Amino acid sequence: MQNLAIKVSNLGKAYRIGLKEKKQETLAGSIIAALKAPLRNFRKISNLNKLQNQDGGDDIFWANRNINFEVYKGEVLGIIGKNGAGKSTLLKLLSRITEPTEGRIEIHGKVASLLEVGTGFNPELTGSENIYLNGTILGLTRKEIDARYNDIVEFSGIEKFMETPVKRYSSGMKVRLAFAVAAHIDPEILIIDEVLAVGDAEFQKKCLGKMQEVAGKAGRTVLFVSHDMAAVKNLCTRAILLQNGSITYEGHPNDVVDYYLRNAAMIQNDTAGVSFENRKGNGKFIVTNFEFLNAAHQPVVVLETGMDAFLKVSYKSLEKSPNPVVNILIRNSYQQIIGNLLTRIAFPGVLKLAPEGYVLCHIPKLPFLPGRYTIDIMLKHDYDVTDQIEGLTIMEVEKGDFYGTGKIQDSMKDGLLVDHQWQVI
Repeated sequence: MQNLAIKVSNLGKAYRIGLKEKKQETLAGSIIAALKAPLRNFRKISNLNKLQNQDGGDDIFWANRNINFEVYKGEVLGIIGKNGAGKSTLLKLLSRITEPTEGRIEIHGKVASLLEVGTGFNPELTGSENIYLNGTILGLTRKEIDARYNDIVEFSGIEKFMETPVKRYSSGMKVRLAFAVAAHIDPEILIIDEVLAVGDAEFQKKCLGKMQEVAGKAGRTVLFVSHDMAAVKNLCTRAILLQNGSITYEGHPNDVVDYYLRNAAMIQNDTAGVSFENRKGNGKFIVTNFEFLNAAHQPVVVLETGMDAFLKVSYKSLEKSPNPVVNILIRNSYQQIIGNLLTRIAFPGVLKLAPEGYVLCHIPKLPFLPGRYTIDIMLKHDYDVTDQIEGLTIMEVEKGDFYGTGKIQDSMKDGLLVDHQWQVI
């Protein structure tokens, strides 16, 4: 218990959400509903503080439920999961921005949080004045802020705008200033949400370096929410995966990230799956299924830049062909073709296929930057199109360490990475 920084026990947070009013189809039903409305509204108001006892009910939404974990001093805990999994709500609970509906949180040490762009800033005050305001809120004296002021301004990189009201700042400038303040008050616990995604690549790199520096100090603890899988692997000592507001996996960052990528089909609710709707062709040689596989040939839905990836195309052929062809097209968010995978060019010789089976397209080092890509596919018997499907599925790619340097390319989206080496002569 002496080295315990945070302990969370049976934590839950519920919200009451609005529901669509039920429309009455008859005049009598409308009159009865109007007469009952005052009593119904009174019951709603009476039950506003009784969320703990309402496990059911269409108007009760549990953003977090049954969360239990411990964080020890010096640990860097990564928290990952799809949008809507409850990550930000959990950090707000830990930062005491909102109160839990149930459960208990124990925090041992001074906490600094960076959750939303500009949180805690007074838009009418200048950047300099907000440094002192935020520092005071976080428990520093004016003398302590004076001692750190120059370091905060230098780290933020916006010194020429320090006397400008914050309401005129861009979102990136607000993030720079907020992180600079939070990181320089020497917190015992630093809590950071995905707000760093607003900053540019250079500033993100500087922030990650600062987090490593904070974590390296004796007793400092960091909680880090990110969609950057490579940053979670490189920075964190432990990670947890949230799904539908609860922890579904916990352990070493590499294990948690790999589990997340393998099981994303269950984790994400917006998975496009495989669609055969936009299908053309004579039907003599068709696609029956399509999957993404990792190096161990396990199915995955989310891929990672730089990973060893396989595209598995299951097929059925009604007749033999002297030259069957499989062609996979990969389109970016602008529907531009940025990948053309073709057996006629890349396969040595001529394909010889059984009446039913599958072919694998191996991409040894996935070169796609983070983003969502559309997969089209075309099967042919020689030059006759037998099956052509536009929008067969979505390929979702997360950040990864493509170059093996621990550094991530962030300046582009929906593009390709080129494997290359540098030499100093």
